Amino acid sequence: MNTRRRTGRPVEAPLRTIAITMGEPAGIGPDICSTLLEDPPAGCRVVLIGDGSLAGRSRLKRAPKPRLTLFDATAEPRPGVELLHVPLAVPAVPGRLDPANARYVLDTLDAAIGGCAAGAFHAIVTAPVQKSVINEAGFPFTGHTEYLARQTGVRLPVMLLVGGGMRVALVTTHLPLRSVGAAITAARLESVLRITESDLRTMFGVRKPRLLVLGLNPHAGESGHLGREEIETIEPVLAALRGEGHDVTGPVPADTAFLPANLAGFDAIVAMYHDQGLPVLKHASFGHAVNVTLGLPIVRTSVDHGTALDLAGTRKADTGSLRAAFDLALDLSRRVRSQTSHW
Repeated sequence: MNTRRRTGRPVEAPLRTIAITMGEPAGIGPDICSTLLEDPPAGCRVVLIGDGSLAGRSRLKRAPKPRLTLFDATAEPRPGVELLHVPLAVPAVPGRLDPANARYVLDTLDAAIGGCAAGAFHAIVTAPVQKSVINEAGFPFTGHTEYLARQTGVRLPVMLLVGGGMRVALVTTHLPLRSVGAAITAARLESVLRITESDLRTMFGVRKPRLLVLGLNPHAGESGHLGREEIETIEPVLAALRGEGHDVTGPVPADTAFLPANLAGFDAIVAMYHDQGLPVLKHASFGHAVNVTLGLPIVRTSVDHGTALDLAGTRKADTGSLRAAFDLALDLSRRVRSQTSHW
């Protein structure tokens, strides 16, 4: 809603500052982030977080090396692209992973989180990281979602993918399939549903969210013949929430839930595990989908793809998902209050 001064002129919204971590230095993260130097987003301040030597890696050889202003949290915000320099441990070679730089990757995330805590950043966009090399370096790491939650003191984050006209939230994220059933407890499912509903309101502006909840088993358990998780866990949680006035439907079979006629009228689908909900969405929108972490005290979006080591340094990486993630982060940051250090 626009407000006006007594002069009748609209009050200008404060300039938004969006931080972007450049991700795994051997992957395409630095490449796709560097394209923002060639075509900067208008009307906002962008802060690239990473080693300055990686900025501009995707430029044509004949193009001049970009000149970046170093980020100064005390300076008056201006539209444009700036750099918060975080040094690499060793030089990065495109396509060649090096565990020595694993700590660097985590340092960029910590710098982004710290900037949000200080109120310097309004949102974070994360380029892809390589989980395997971070773990090989001795840092337990299951993904951005879990790391950001731990660093911000959040017990349960919720992964939401947006794309193809769909929003898909996950009850469990990066777990082996054999561990999923035990992880879906009544308490966890209820928390995921409440967080998803709350953030659809506050971040996406959905007045009364309508959630479609998938079953865990084929045919949603087939009345208990293919599993009892629906009967013993999922259905009681949904019944209790409906009794409170929440608009939750399910559990429904996952194999038919994504038919357009079945999706009509719902604001988000809640899937039980990673590969139950995301293949359909990524089929519909890969390269332009966005990963959003719900339940955090900060706004965080990310790309829908991995590090693509084979494309690093080639200028062939598609930037569509990064642009979509940036645009959504900017949009969401305008709906939620500025972050402060109270958390």
